[in-house]
Amino acid sequence: MMEPVTSELNNNSFINVKPKILLLTWEYPPHVVGGLSRHVYGLAGGLKQDYEVHILTANPGNLSSCEHKNGIYIHRVKPLNEKDPNFLHWILGLNLAMEQKAMELSSFHHFEIIHAHDWLVGACGLSLKESLRCPLITTIHATEYGRNNGIHTELQKFIHTKEGQLISGSDQVIVCSEYMKEEVLQQFSIASEKIAVIPNGISKETLLDDPDSILEGLPVKKGGRLIFSIGRMVREKGFETLIEAAPIIKEKYQDAYIIVAGKGPMLEAHRKKARELKVDDVIFFPGFINDMQRLALFQKCAIAVFPSYYEPFGIVALEAMITGKPAIVSNTGGLKGIVKHEYSGLFMVPGDPYSFADQVSALLENPKSADTIGEQGKKVAESLFSWRRIADETNRVFQETRISRKLEDLV
Repeated sequence: MMEPVTSELNNNSFINVKPKILLLTWEYPPHVVGGLSRHVYGLAGGLKQDYEVHILTANPGNLSSCEHKNGIYIHRVKPLNEKDPNFLHWILGLNLAMEQKAMELSSFHHFEIIHAHDWLVGACGLSLKESLRCPLITTIHATEYGRNNGIHTELQKFIHTKEGQLISGSDQVIVCSEYMKEEVLQQFSIASEKIAVIPNGISKETLLDDPDSILEGLPVKKGGRLIFSIGRMVREKGFETLIEAAPIIKEKYQDAYIIVAGKGPMLEAHRKKARELKVDDVIFFPGFINDMQRLALFQKCAIAVFPSYYEPFGIVALEAMITGKPAIVSNTGGLKGIVKHEYSGLFMVPGDPYSFADQVSALLENPKSADTIGEQGKKVAESLFSWRRIADETNRVFQETRISRKLEDLV
């Protein structure tokens, strides 16, 4: 069991103790499934200057159950029914295990704020709000309605209901873009003033001296101009648009090729479609890549592209921009709030391979313009989306919520 943090000095006086907060997330590095993991990691790093930050998350294997790393306390639990193949049962078991661990921690930690990330940890967050008499802040990173362009199945209906319960039971809700705010307002019964819009952040990367050495085994073509994308292999990411555009790219630019990294349920379907269109020599799906390979490919590429149909924010676009590479993004969702067309990036029409090919041509045929767009995108990412700035905005929501709760307790 982790020892409680003491603030007592030798002269029995007390220093100003940082308030403690508990962040609930089902994934946290090194357990990375999607962008949520990186978001919580970056936010925790920004908040630790003002708070003693505790992360409560799932243990996907044999990671340490408790560690203090980079100034952050990480507590990992295994679901009570961790071998259950039913995902909903697994999530229920995770929430029960997280709640038990949080109650154990509360015996020697007084948490000022519980901060839940998405419905996956909602049951735990709502329970802790009551048992610990602690304000609950929830960040909604995406909705089931948005991911699927509607609610079509019983599973989707179940998740949608759980999202609504979490949103309703939270003291304050954070979303990452005005697009997401409108989506939440349309789908759930919540007052507009209960929603705060705070974008995702990005950390500066230390560039690799020799990215080529990191890329052995990946389909990198020496002397070719790489168009790079990365994300979960799911429909909403729009990667089939890149496959449909590959014949145009292949015919027009002999040296251009596309790598789309990531894993997910549609990986094999994408590979099969590339073979059927006879473009598997120009578009490659290598599957999972590690963080070093990810950074190396961002450094190596001429263009980054994110062709999503649905993207509440698009933190991966910032990851490209921070390396100084020009990004082509879908003119949809939160991506519209990151990029200014022809200044910090280029817009493509979602699902339109010809629109994507046109933006590729604009960059490949005008390298000076491409470099300028890349540099301007980098400046935007560094100045507007630093985790320190995002943490400051989140801290304001925390402070306002704590004050509101104390005033309510006085009534």
